[in-house]
Amino acid sequence: MPVRLTLFILTFFAISCASAHNLVNGKPVPPVGIAANGELTYQQAEFSYLPWNSAHLPGKVRVVLHLAGRMTAKEQNEPLTQALAGLRLPADRYQTTLIVNTDDAVPGSAMFVRASLKSSKKESPWTQFIIDDQGSARKAWQLKEEGSAVIVLDKEGKVRFARDGALSPAEVREVVALLSSLLT
Repeated sequence: MPVRLTLFILTFFAISCASAHNLVNGKPVPPVGIAANGELTYQQAEFSYLPWNSAHLPGKVRVVLHLAGRMTAKEQNEPLTQALAGLRLPADRYQTTLIVNTDDAVPGSAMFVRASLKSSKKESPWTQFIIDDQGSARKAWQLKEEGSAVIVLDKEGKVRFARDGALSPAEVREVVALLSSLLT
């Protein structure tokens, strides 16, 4: 293999590794606050937004799903969301937190993404929906653009599993087993 090609491959590999997320097992997620829009709430048939901060994550076991505002990102971890929907997780000790990066949406589609999230909030009021118009969480956690990340937090808010990208079937089973052990 020519030296230039070898150097190119090594450089590409180093850059790819350097762009990996900064979520560390046993540590809280790096702090992030989302003031514009933020948490979508639905009370008394009215939607509103509250500022959201990662400091509010401790207290329950959580699966945090971070998605670009694109269908392709949603589809990446659809097997996990289907698996979670089939589980009967205790609402007093577990919560799904969905952070949607509308800054990383197909141009012109952010309003449709928000409308879809409002519909989902009505159907799943116990799920926490966060609208991130500035990509604050993606930047703070160094996640890939146009992607989907899965983070499992224990009740102290510490990372127990993190994957930036589509989960394999084995990883879906791993997340389900981890949730079971964290909730017993």
